[in-house]
Amino acid sequence: MPLTLSERTLSISPSVTLAVDARAKQLRAEGLDVIGFSAGEPDFCTPEYINDAGKFAIDAGITRYTPVAGTLDLRQKICDKFIHDNGVEYTPAEVIVSSGAKQSLFTALSAIINPGDEVLVPSPCWLSYPEMIRMAGGTPVLVHGREENNFVVTAEMMRPFVTEHTKALIINSPNNPNGCVWSRDELKAIADLAVECGFYVISDEIYEKLIYDDEKHYCMSSFGPEIKKQCIVINGVSKTYAMTGWRIGYAAGPKNIIKAMTSFQSHASSNANSIAQYAAATALSCGDKYILSMIDEYNARRRLMYRLVNEIDGLSCKLPKGAFYIMASLKEILGRSYKGKKITGSTSFAETLLDEKRVAVVPALAFGDDNYVRLSYATSRQNIVEGMARIKEFVSEMED
Repeated sequence: MPLTLSERTLSISPSVTLAVDARAKQLRAEGLDVIGFSAGEPDFCTPEYINDAGKFAIDAGITRYTPVAGTLDLRQKICDKFIHDNGVEYTPAEVIVSSGAKQSLFTALSAIINPGDEVLVPSPCWLSYPEMIRMAGGTPVLVHGREENNFVVTAEMMRPFVTEHTKALIINSPNNPNGCVWSRDELKAIADLAVECGFYVISDEIYEKLIYDDEKHYCMSSFGPEIKKQCIVINGVSKTYAMTGWRIGYAAGPKNIIKAMTSFQSHASSNANSIAQYAAATALSCGDKYILSMIDEYNARRRLMYRLVNEIDGLSCKLPKGAFYIMASLKEILGRSYKGKKITGSTSFAETLLDEKRVAVVPALAFGDDNYVRLSYATSRQNIVEGMARIKEFVSEMED
Protein backbone atom coordinates (compact mmCIF):
# COMPACT_ATOMS: atom_id res chain seq x y z
CA MET A 1 0.00 0.00 0.00
CA PRO A 2 1.40 3.45 -0.89
CA LEU A 3 2.30 5.70 2.04
CA THR A 4 -0.17 8.50 1.39
CA LEU A 5 -1.83 11.10 3.57
CA SER A 6 -5.52 10.86 4.40
CA GLU A 7 -7.99 12.43 1.99
CA ARG A 8 -9.54 14.25 4.94
CA THR A 9 -6.36 16.08 5.89
CA LEU A 10 -5.50 16.85 2.28
CA SER A 11 -8.87 18.54 1.85
CA ILE A 12 -8.34 20.93 4.77
CA SER A 13 -7.54 24.53 3.86
CA PRO A 14 -4.83 26.16 6.00
CA SER A 15 -5.77 29.10 8.22
CA VAL A 16 -5.40 32.29 6.17
CA THR A 17 -5.30 34.47 9.28
CA LEU A 18 -2.39 32.52 10.73
CA ALA A 19 -0.64 32.50 7.34
CA VAL A 20 -0.90 36.28 7.02
CA ASP A 21 0.27 36.74 10.60
CA ALA A 22 3.21 34.39 10.00
CA ARG A 23 4.21 36.33 6.86
CA ALA A 24 4.05 39.61 8.78
CA LYS A 25 6.21 38.17 11.57
CA GLN A 26 8.72 36.93 9.00
CA LEU A 27 9.02 40.43 7.51
CA ARG A 28 9.47 41.90 10.99
CA ALA A 29 12.23 39.36 11.67
CA GLU A 30 13.94 40.65 8.53
CA GLY A 31 13.98 44.10 10.11
CA LEU A 32 11.02 45.60 8.24
CA ASP A 33 8.43 47.83 9.90
CA VAL A 34 5.13 45.97 9.54
CA ILE A 35 1.79 47.16 10.89
CA GLY A 36 -0.42 44.20 11.72
CA PHE A 37 -4.21 44.35 11.43
CA SER A 38 -4.50 40.60 10.92
CA ALA A 39 -4.38 38.62 14.14
CA GLY A 40 -7.53 37.99 16.16
CA GLU A 41 -5.71 38.44 19.44
CA PRO A 42 -5.84 41.10 22.17
CA ASP A 43 -2.68 43.19 22.30
CA PHE A 44 -3.09 43.66 26.05
CA CYS A 45 -0.98 41.67 28.50
CA THR A 46 -2.70 39.09 30.66
CA PRO A 47 -3.68 40.90 33.91
CA GLU A 48 -1.17 40.50 36.70
CA TYR A 49 -3.63 38.87 39.11
CA ILE A 50 -4.11 36.05 36.59
CA ASN A 51 -0.36 35.69 36.03
CA ASP A 52 0.09 35.52 39.80
CA ALA A 53 -2.45 32.72 39.99
CA GLY A 54 -0.54 30.77 37.35
CA LYS A 55 2.72 31.23 39.25
CA PHE A 56 1.03 30.11 42.46
CA ALA A 57 -0.29 26.99 40.73
CA ILE A 58 3.23 26.05 39.64
CA ASP A 59 4.72 26.66 43.09
CA ALA A 60 1.86 24.79 44.77
CA GLY A 61 2.37 21.74 42.57
CA ILE A 62 -0.92 22.06 40.69
CA THR A 63 0.80 20.43 37.74
CA ARG A 64 -0.83 17.02 37.46
CA TYR A 65 -3.65 15.55 35.43
CA THR A 66 -7.11 16.87 36.16
CA PRO A 67 -10.47 15.30 35.30
CA VAL A 68 -10.87 15.23 31.51
CA ALA A 69 -13.76 17.71 31.67
CA GLY A 70 -11.76 20.11 33.83
CA THR A 71 -11.34 20.80 37.52
CA LEU A 72 -14.51 20.96 39.55
CA ASP A 73 -13.51 24.41 40.80
CA LEU A 74 -13.22 25.85 37.27
CA ARG A 75 -16.43 24.22 36.07
CA GLN A 76 -18.27 25.62 39.08
CA LYS A 77 -16.83 29.07 38.35
CA ILE A 78 -18.13 28.73 34.79
CA CYS A 79 -21.58 27.80 36.14
CA ASP A 80 -21.46 30.85 38.40
CA LYS A 81 -20.54 32.99 35.39
CA PHE A 82 -23.58 31.74 33.44
CA ILE A 83 -25.87 32.62 36.34
CA HIS A 84 -24.32 36.05 36.89
CA ASP A 85 -23.91 37.12 33.25
CA ASN A 86 -26.60 35.23 31.37
CA GLY A 87 -29.27 34.13 33.84
CA VAL A 88 -28.84 30.48 32.79
CA GLU A 89 -28.36 27.59 35.19
CA TYR A 90 -25.84 24.86 34.46
CA THR A 91 -24.29 22.22 36.69
CA PRO A 92 -20.62 21.19 36.49
CA ALA A 93 -21.76 17.97 34.79
CA GLU A 94 -23.06 20.15 31.94
CA VAL A 95 -19.70 21.86 31.37
CA ILE A 96 -16.47 20.70 29.71
CA VAL A 97 -13.19 22.61 29.71
CA SER A 98 -10.92 22.24 26.67
CA SER A 99 -7.63 23.54 25.33
CA GLY A 100 -9.21 26.64 23.81
CA ALA A 101 -12.66 27.43 22.44
CA LYS A 102 -11.55 26.07 19.06
CA GLN A 103 -11.17 22.60 20.57
CA SER A 104 -14.53 22.97 22.30
CA LEU A 105 -16.14 23.75 18.92
CA PHE A 106 -14.56 20.82 17.12
CA THR A 107 -15.37 18.42 19.95
CA ALA A 108 -19.00 19.60 19.97
CA LEU A 109 -19.28 19.02 16.22
CA SER A 110 -17.64 15.61 16.56
CA ALA A 111 -20.19 14.67 19.22
CA ILE A 112 -23.28 15.44 17.12
CA ILE A 113 -22.38 15.19 13.41
CA ASN A 114 -22.81 12.09 11.25
CA PRO A 115 -21.79 11.76 7.58
CA GLY A 116 -24.32 13.60 5.42
CA ASP A 117 -25.45 15.98 8.14
CA GLU A 118 -25.64 19.65 7.20
CA VAL A 119 -24.65 22.57 9.42
CA LEU A 120 -25.94 26.08 8.72
CA VAL A 121 -23.39 28.88 9.06
CA PRO A 122 -24.19 32.60 8.69
CA SER A 123 -21.60 34.12 6.35
CA PRO A 124 -19.17 35.90 6.25
CA CYS A 125 -17.97 33.58 8.99
CA TRP A 126 -14.85 32.60 10.87
CA LEU A 127 -12.86 30.53 8.40
CA SER A 128 -12.46 27.53 10.75
CA TYR A 129 -16.19 26.75 10.97
CA PRO A 130 -16.57 25.18 7.49
CA GLU A 131 -13.31 23.27 7.86
CA MET A 132 -14.28 21.91 11.29
CA ILE A 133 -17.65 20.80 9.95
CA ARG A 134 -15.98 18.93 7.09
CA MET A 135 -13.42 17.41 9.47
CA ALA A 136 -16.30 16.11 11.61
CA GLY A 137 -17.90 14.53 8.53
CA GLY A 138 -20.61 17.12 7.89
CA THR A 139 -21.43 19.56 5.13
CA PRO A 140 -21.32 23.32 5.76
CA VAL A 141 -24.22 25.33 4.31
CA LEU A 142 -23.36 29.03 4.18
CA VAL A 143 -26.21 31.53 4.49
CA HIS A 144 -24.93 34.89 3.28
CA GLY A 145 -25.66 38.13 5.11
CA ARG A 146 -25.76 41.55 3.50
CA GLU A 147 -23.67 44.57 4.45
CA GLU A 148 -26.69 46.86 4.41
CA ASN A 149 -28.10 44.73 7.27
CA ASN A 150 -24.75 44.70 9.10
CA PHE A 151 -24.26 41.11 7.87
CA VAL A 152 -26.89 39.81 10.33
CA VAL A 153 -28.55 36.62 9.02
CA THR A 154 -32.10 36.32 10.35
CA ALA A 155 -34.28 33.27 10.96
CA GLU A 156 -36.30 34.16 7.86
CA MET A 157 -33.11 34.10 5.77
CA MET A 158 -32.10 30.73 7.26
CA ARG A 159 -35.44 28.95 6.86
CA PRO A 160 -35.11 28.21 3.10
CA PHE A 161 -31.80 26.46 3.79
CA VAL A 162 -33.22 24.09 6.41
CA THR A 163 -33.62 20.57 5.04
CA GLU A 164 -34.16 17.08 6.43
CA HIS A 165 -30.36 16.86 6.65
CA THR A 166 -29.92 19.98 8.79
CA LYS A 167 -28.35 18.87 12.05
CA ALA A 168 -27.08 22.11 13.53
CA LEU A 169 -26.46 25.81 13.18
CA ILE A 170 -23.29 27.63 14.27
CA ILE A 171 -23.93 31.24 15.25
CA ASN A 172 -21.28 33.68 16.46
CA SER A 173 -22.46 36.86 18.19
CA PRO A 174 -20.59 39.19 18.56
CA ASN A 175 -19.19 38.12 15.23
CA ASN A 176 -15.81 37.42 13.71
CA PRO A 177 -15.08 38.73 11.05
CA ASN A 178 -17.54 41.62 10.84
CA GLY A 179 -18.38 42.63 14.42
CA CYS A 180 -22.16 42.32 14.01
CA VAL A 181 -24.34 41.56 17.03
CA TRP A 182 -27.68 39.78 16.80
CA SER A 183 -30.50 41.47 18.75
CA ARG A 184 -32.62 39.71 21.34
CA ASP A 185 -35.55 39.39 18.93
CA GLU A 186 -33.32 38.07 16.15
CA LEU A 187 -31.77 35.43 18.40
CA LYS A 188 -35.15 34.44 19.84
CA ALA A 189 -36.51 33.91 16.31
CA ILE A 190 -33.52 31.68 15.50
CA ALA A 191 -34.07 29.72 18.72
CA ASP A 192 -37.72 29.25 17.79
CA LEU A 193 -36.73 28.04 14.31
CA ALA A 194 -34.30 25.52 15.79
CA VAL A 195 -36.94 24.16 18.16
CA GLU A 196 -39.56 24.03 15.41
CA CYS A 197 -37.30 22.25 12.92
CA GLY A 198 -35.37 20.16 15.43
CA PHE A 199 -31.71 21.06 14.96
CA TYR A 200 -28.92 21.90 17.38
CA VAL A 201 -27.53 25.40 17.85
CA ILE A 202 -23.83 25.80 18.60
CA SER A 203 -23.55 29.34 19.93
CA ASP A 204 -20.00 30.68 19.84
CA GLU A 205 -20.00 33.48 22.41
CA ILE A 206 -16.24 33.97 22.76
CA TYR A 207 -16.56 37.75 22.18
CA GLU A 208 -19.46 38.08 24.63
CA LYS A 209 -17.89 40.85 26.71
CA LEU A 210 -16.51 42.86 23.79
CA ILE A 211 -19.62 44.85 22.94
CA TYR A 212 -20.17 48.58 22.50
CA ASP A 213 -22.64 51.44 22.65
CA ASP A 214 -26.09 50.33 23.78
CA GLU A 215 -25.82 46.77 22.49
CA LYS A 216 -26.38 43.84 24.79
CA HIS A 217 -25.30 40.24 24.52
CA TYR A 218 -27.89 37.48 24.90
CA CYS A 219 -26.91 33.89 25.55
CA MET A 220 -28.70 31.58 23.11
CA SER A 221 -29.60 29.04 25.80
CA SER A 222 -31.39 31.75 27.83
CA PHE A 223 -34.50 31.68 25.60
CA GLY A 224 -36.24 28.84 27.40
CA PRO A 225 -35.92 25.17 28.33
CA GLU A 226 -36.66 23.90 24.82
CA ILE A 227 -33.75 25.63 23.11
CA LYS A 228 -31.49 24.94 26.07
CA LYS A 229 -31.94 21.22 25.39
CA GLN A 230 -30.68 21.78 21.83
CA CYS A 231 -27.98 24.37 22.51
CA ILE A 232 -24.24 24.05 23.06
CA VAL A 233 -22.69 27.33 24.24
CA ILE A 234 -19.01 27.87 23.48
CA ASN A 235 -16.92 30.40 25.35
CA GLY A 236 -13.50 30.86 26.91
CA VAL A 237 -11.07 33.26 28.53
CA SER A 238 -8.80 34.08 25.60
CA LYS A 239 -10.39 37.26 24.23
CA THR A 240 -11.99 38.61 27.39
CA TYR A 241 -8.97 38.27 29.65
CA ALA A 242 -6.16 38.48 27.05
CA MET A 243 -5.28 34.83 27.72
CA THR A 244 -4.94 33.51 24.17
CA GLY A 245 -1.77 31.57 24.92
CA TRP A 246 -3.20 29.96 28.04
CA ARG A 247 -5.55 27.90 25.84
CA ILE A 248 -8.68 27.55 27.96
CA GLY A 249 -12.11 27.29 26.38
CA TYR A 250 -15.29 25.64 27.50
CA ALA A 251 -18.66 24.37 26.40
CA ALA A 252 -21.96 24.15 28.28
CA GLY A 253 -24.88 22.07 27.12
CA PRO A 254 -27.15 19.08 27.72
CA LYS A 255 -25.58 16.46 29.96
CA ASN A 256 -25.63 13.71 27.33
CA ILE A 257 -23.76 15.90 24.82
CA ILE A 258 -21.18 17.00 27.39
CA LYS A 259 -20.68 13.35 28.35
CA ALA A 260 -20.08 12.45 24.68
CA MET A 261 -17.69 15.39 24.30
CA THR A 262 -15.81 14.28 27.41
CA SER A 263 -15.42 10.76 26.02
CA PHE A 264 -14.12 12.15 22.72
CA GLN A 265 -11.71 14.53 24.44
CA SER A 266 -10.46 11.79 26.76
CA HIS A 267 -8.93 10.01 23.77
CA ALA A 268 -8.07 13.08 21.68
CA SER A 269 -6.20 15.21 24.21
CA SER A 270 -7.30 14.48 27.80
CA ASN A 271 -7.54 17.46 30.16
CA ALA A 272 -6.60 21.06 29.47
CA ASN A 273 -3.48 22.49 31.11
CA SER A 274 -3.84 22.29 34.91
CA ILE A 275 -1.97 25.55 35.58
CA ALA A 276 -4.04 27.44 33.02
CA GLN A 277 -7.24 26.01 34.49
CA TYR A 278 -6.32 27.38 37.91
CA ALA A 279 -5.54 30.78 36.40
CA ALA A 280 -8.80 30.75 34.41
CA ALA A 281 -10.81 30.07 37.56
CA THR A 282 -9.15 33.11 39.12
CA ALA A 283 -9.88 35.19 36.01
CA LEU A 284 -13.58 34.36 36.16
CA SER A 285 -13.69 35.25 39.84
CA CYS A 286 -12.63 38.90 39.69
CA GLY A 287 -12.05 40.30 36.21
CA ASP A 288 -14.77 42.89 35.62
CA LYS A 289 -12.64 45.94 36.43
CA TYR A 290 -10.00 44.90 33.92
CA ILE A 291 -12.62 44.09 31.25
CA LEU A 292 -14.24 47.53 31.47
CA SER A 293 -10.99 49.40 30.96
CA MET A 294 -10.08 47.17 28.02
CA ILE A 295 -13.49 47.71 26.38
CA ASP A 296 -13.12 51.49 26.74
CA GLU A 297 -9.84 51.34 24.83
CA TYR A 298 -11.23 49.01 22.16
CA ASN A 299 -14.17 51.37 21.71
CA ALA A 300 -11.84 54.32 21.08
CA ARG A 301 -9.86 52.27 18.57
CA ARG A 302 -13.04 51.06 16.89
CA ARG A 303 -14.28 54.56 16.23
CA LEU A 304 -10.85 55.72 15.10
CA MET A 305 -10.43 52.91 12.57
CA TYR A 306 -14.03 53.30 11.35
CA ARG A 307 -13.44 57.00 10.66
CA LEU A 308 -10.11 56.45 8.94
CA VAL A 309 -11.40 53.65 6.69
CA ASN A 310 -14.29 55.78 5.49
CA GLU A 311 -11.96 58.71 4.81
CA ILE A 312 -10.20 56.65 2.13
CA ASP A 313 -11.67 57.25 -1.31
CA GLY A 314 -12.67 53.80 -2.57
CA LEU A 315 -12.97 52.01 0.77
CA SER A 316 -15.92 51.91 3.16
CA CYS A 317 -17.16 50.02 6.22
CA LYS A 318 -19.99 49.76 8.71
CA LEU A 319 -19.44 50.60 12.38
CA PRO A 320 -19.10 47.22 14.15
CA LYS A 321 -21.06 46.60 17.32
CA GLY A 322 -18.84 44.01 18.94
CA ALA A 323 -15.58 42.00 18.90
CA PHE A 324 -12.53 43.89 17.51
CA TYR A 325 -12.84 43.63 13.74
CA ILE A 326 -13.92 45.80 10.82
CA MET A 327 -14.90 44.51 7.38
CA ALA A 328 -13.71 47.04 4.82
CA SER A 329 -15.38 46.93 1.41
CA LEU A 330 -13.16 46.83 -1.68
CA LYS A 331 -16.01 46.95 -4.19
CA GLU A 332 -15.13 50.38 -5.56
CA ILE A 333 -11.46 49.59 -6.22
CA LEU A 334 -11.60 46.04 -7.57
CA GLY A 335 -10.21 45.97 -11.08
CA ARG A 336 -7.68 48.74 -10.44
CA SER A 337 -3.94 48.09 -10.64
CA TYR A 338 -0.97 48.87 -8.41
CA LYS A 339 2.38 49.02 -10.23
CA GLY A 340 0.99 46.69 -12.87
CA LYS A 341 -0.53 44.26 -10.37
CA LYS A 342 -4.27 44.02 -10.88
CA ILE A 343 -6.40 43.99 -7.73
CA THR A 344 -8.90 41.26 -8.56
CA GLY A 345 -10.10 40.46 -5.06
CA SER A 346 -9.28 40.46 -1.37
CA THR A 347 -6.27 38.16 -1.68
CA SER A 348 -4.45 40.23 -4.31
CA PHE A 349 -5.26 43.39 -2.30
CA ALA A 350 -3.88 41.91 0.93
CA GLU A 351 -0.77 40.40 -0.65
CA THR A 352 0.14 43.56 -2.57
CA LEU A 353 -0.54 45.79 0.43
CA LEU A 354 1.74 43.70 2.63
CA ASP A 355 4.51 43.57 0.04
CA GLU A 356 4.36 47.25 -0.91
CA LYS A 357 3.28 49.09 2.25
CA ARG A 358 4.01 46.58 5.01
CA VAL A 359 0.45 46.45 6.35
CA ALA A 360 -1.10 43.07 7.12
CA VAL A 361 -4.86 42.59 6.65
CA VAL A 362 -6.85 39.39 6.14
CA PRO A 363 -8.53 38.68 2.78
CA ALA A 364 -12.21 38.02 3.43
CA LEU A 365 -12.28 35.39 0.70
CA ALA A 366 -11.39 33.07 3.57
CA PHE A 367 -14.54 34.21 5.40
CA GLY A 368 -16.84 33.75 2.42
CA ASP A 369 -16.80 37.12 0.61
CA ASP A 370 -14.00 38.19 -1.71
CA ASN A 371 -15.18 41.82 -1.79
CA TYR A 372 -13.81 42.68 1.66
CA VAL A 373 -10.76 42.55 3.90
CA ARG A 374 -10.82 42.16 7.66
CA LEU A 375 -8.92 44.60 9.84
CA SER A 376 -8.39 44.03 13.55
CA TYR A 377 -8.23 47.02 15.87
CA ALA A 378 -6.64 44.92 18.61
CA THR A 379 -3.57 47.11 18.26
CA SER A 380 -2.49 50.55 19.47
CA ARG A 381 -4.07 53.78 18.24
CA GLN A 382 -0.63 54.81 16.98
CA ASN A 383 -0.48 51.67 14.82
CA ILE A 384 -4.02 52.29 13.57
CA VAL A 385 -3.18 55.85 12.49
CA GLU A 386 0.07 54.79 10.79
CA GLY A 387 -1.38 51.68 9.19
CA MET A 388 -4.42 53.45 7.82
CA ALA A 389 -2.19 56.22 6.42
CA ARG A 390 -0.26 53.56 4.52
CA ILE A 391 -3.48 51.99 3.22
CA LYS A 392 -4.73 55.42 2.11
CA GLU A 393 -1.48 55.99 0.25
CA PHE A 394 -1.68 52.50 -1.28
CA VAL A 395 -5.21 53.05 -2.59
CA SER A 396 -4.43 56.55 -3.86
CA GLU A 397 -1.55 55.18 -5.94
CA MET A 398 -3.76 52.68 -7.76
CA GLU A 399 -4.57 53.18 -11.42
CA ASP A 400 -7.83 52.45 -13.24
